[in-house]
Amino acid sequence: MNVESIIAAFLVGLLGGTHCAGMCGAIVGTLTTGLAGDVRASRWRFVAAQLAYNTGRISSYTAAGLLLGAAGQQAADWGWLEGFPVGRIVAAVIMILFGIYLAGWWHALLFLEKLGARLWKYIEPLGRRFVPVRTVGQALLLGMIWGWLPCGMVYAVLALALASGTALEGGAIMLAFGAGTLPTMLTIGLAYHALRGVLQKPWIRISAGVLVILMGGMLLLANPAGHGHHAQPQQGHSHQEHAHH
Repeated sequence: MNVESIIAAFLVGLLGGTHCAGMCGAIVGTLTTGLAGDVRASRWRFVAAQLAYNTGRISSYTAAGLLLGAAGQQAADWGWLEGFPVGRIVAAVIMILFGIYLAGWWHALLFLEKLGARLWKYIEPLGRRFVPVRTVGQALLLGMIWGWLPCGMVYAVLALALASGTALEGGAIMLAFGAGTLPTMLTIGLAYHALRGVLQKPWIRISAGVLVILMGGMLLLANPAGHGHHAQPQQGHSHQEHAHH
């Protein structure tokens, strides 16, 4: 398992907190204000609802990672990616584009979000059934649904999951990404109005964007593991044939 990819996914989730504040902050705010009075009055039930929402959201990310990792593995088995690290290059480019998007310099990933919005219009009405949220179960289901919200940051890391080439690693990458978003999302849920404005400050967005661009650049320039090992057996085979003649 590629530990570097998992760490990179976690850091993207952590650094992308400013994006989460804009994309999902209002949803978490709705969850918070939509809780029944007795739930909000109990600190433990309030925190449990926030944890349940985020557990559902991260479980959807992980499921998507498993699916795309399996798709990448199948593509590799069919020989589509043999000899050329297409998946890694695509993942790196999307990550760089997301960093630019996060910094606010160019909304390069909006086209991906628009594509995702076509599917989202069929999923989003399901989430409305659980608002206002009155139980932990409703919060969990709402999180599972909103985990499919069109998001450039999620798509950037999903590309990394696809490039991983295995279902297990793809799921692990998205689980790590979700864990990275957890501190920001929990904090927003507990103090939405106070923190959303802080996380949206331009210098914070730009700093996070630059760091994501650097990680994408490192991924793009990295040497693909195992490259160059395929020629050796062929040379040995040719040598044996020459000796036979």
